Amino acid sequence: MRSIRSWKGIAAAAGLTVIVLGFLYALPASRPNAPEALAAPSASNSNGAAQLLSGLGPYAVAEVAEAVSPAVVYVEVEYKAQQRTSARSPFSGSPFGDLFDWFWFGVPQTPRQGVSQGSGFIISEDGQILTNQHLLDDSDNIQEIRVYVQNQKEPYKARLLGSDYELDLAVLKIDANEKLPVAKLGDSDKARVGEFVVAIGNPYGKDFDHTVTVGVLSAKGRRIQIPDTTRRELREYTNLMQTDAAINPGNSGGPLLNLRGEVIGINTAVRADSQGIGFAIPINVAKEVVEDLVTKGAVQRPFIGISYGPITEEIAEYLKLPKAEGVMIMEVIQGSAASKAGLQPWDIIRKIEDQEIKTVDDVLKVTQKMKIGDKLRFIVDRVSGGRIRTVSILVTVGSRD
Repeated sequence: MRSIRSWKGIAAAAGLTVIVLGFLYALPASRPNAPEALAAPSASNSNGAAQLLSGLGPYAVAEVAEAVSPAVVYVEVEYKAQQRTSARSPFSGSPFGDLFDWFWFGVPQTPRQGVSQGSGFIISEDGQILTNQHLLDDSDNIQEIRVYVQNQKEPYKARLLGSDYELDLAVLKIDANEKLPVAKLGDSDKARVGEFVVAIGNPYGKDFDHTVTVGVLSAKGRRIQIPDTTRRELREYTNLMQTDAAINPGNSGGPLLNLRGEVIGINTAVRADSQGIGFAIPINVAKEVVEDLVTKGAVQRPFIGISYGPITEEIAEYLKLPKAEGVMIMEVIQGSAASKAGLQPWDIIRKIEDQEIKTVDDVLKVTQKMKIGDKLRFIVDRVSGGRIRTVSILVTVGSRD
């Protein structure tokens, strides 16, 4: 686990100063002032956007907001009292400000309670809610999860059905006595750079609940790294959508919508040292794993259990191979699907199903498409006693715990 000693070091390592949009505060606490880097877009920018939107009709965004806002919720996660820190945070004086002061390691002090807050949206009439995992990262110490639904005076108590750190996704469940409004999920693959998008969320908590902002989809496929202060490492995100719709801490887990009122992304992070650079997880990523999160509590990932690499000139010479071509299995994880099937270290992969294997990329072409339970036929050359023999091995794809 990588230790980060200064906010400048983190920014340099990440190559991008960004923060996740949920935030924590100590109880009792005063609400933090918004960092200057998170200020709202200028009036001139807003007027320009309004002029462009006029061609779509003056109420295009309003209709989206009215249709979807009832399905957007405010999420409040209360943690058990724990030993916290009084040492000066490495983020003090940085664009991260006091947002991270509360939970950085340092000198223990009097135990105190903490609350994480953000947004989410209802995806089923019986109360399933999609949000960000980082709001609930310390799941073992959660005391209570409260969900506030629009026009309901009292919050619902929620339970965590499942979460995934790598994707930063979580599903909550509330029990209501009536059918709840649901946000319609769109197709993020069809979203086009330059199209108008709408963000709805709860920046800085209930005081600004159901805030609506508008912008465009600025880019797709972004890759960023964010300081994870809880685990003291850099958290990597891939394939994010970028938008200039104004989003702030507290928007985590809220929907990014197209003008048809469909969710195309889950607002997740914002670049703290600039305006108009926010990031969202594509909704198609969530659609692929929601069932796993609900039914199994975690994402079930296909897993064979091998590490491999290209055959170098040195390896080819040592094994007396005719040429340095192909991929060699370097390690087989004990108890994995590969181990159970009989694959061994030093096996040279020549073919997987119909795919000829000459490079590492050839292996990836197959493994990226595999699913749990798939049966893959491996043709390998096995070196034993100075001789090479060809072996056919059938591997049933397992899952990674």
